[in-house]
Amino acid sequence: MTRSGHVKSILITGASSGIGGAVAELCLAEGWQVGLLARRRDALEGVALGHANATVLPADVTDASAVDHAVNQFVMATGRLDVLFNNAGIFTPAGTIDEISLEDWYQSVNVNLNGMFLAARASFRQMRRQSPKGGRIINNGSIAAHVPRPGSAPYAATKSAITGLTRSLSLDGRDFDIACGQIDIGNAETPMVTELKTRQAETSPGMAPMPSFAVEDAARSVLHMAELPPEANVQFMTVMATKMPYIGRG
Repeated sequence: MTRSGHVKSILITGASSGIGGAVAELCLAEGWQVGLLARRRDALEGVALGHANATVLPADVTDASAVDHAVNQFVMATGRLDVLFNNAGIFTPAGTIDEISLEDWYQSVNVNLNGMFLAARASFRQMRRQSPKGGRIINNGSIAAHVPRPGSAPYAATKSAITGLTRSLSLDGRDFDIACGQIDIGNAETPMVTELKTRQAETSPGMAPMPSFAVEDAARSVLHMAELPPEANVQFMTVMATKMPYIGRG
């Protein structure tokens, strides 16, 4: 809640599971008005269960009309949009570039880049025109933009593009009191990371288990960014498993 007594609102894409689901559960517990956006209504209703401050918004982030409608629905319920956690993303099957199907490439671009552009576009439009104007966009990037895994060209390329989107939104939002920051998360214990760990165990049984950390800790980092006052912004944050081979050689 702000000093004026307004209950802050946050729209979360990819809110049905993983990092999005963990952020949604934390924000709901902290009393925020939370818009839950993802494709599967039943999964969203599971997250929203027991929370009067949740708004279920089934939509595909790659559908511009559906995203615009979801933002409008949420604002009708809450009165304004304070924060977008731009989170929805996918990791398609691994492979070298010649092994990756064009279908997987296009799907990665459509969800990880186009979807985040569309959600930011609709949210920026709302934040610019509401009174008082302003808000915050938090893009979920990835350390893959800096140090990708082998066989992850679609994911690494799209997450690198998100960094450019974050920088551009930060500049474009200044005149409208819209802050934009990015969180790069490495190996939070989500279904995607669990699948990667299982795949590693199958293909490289002698390798040490992939370091990971609780997804709730990633969620708390997002909440910290969201709770900052308008005059402060985390431009880029990296939160990751401590023993990941992110720093150094090898």
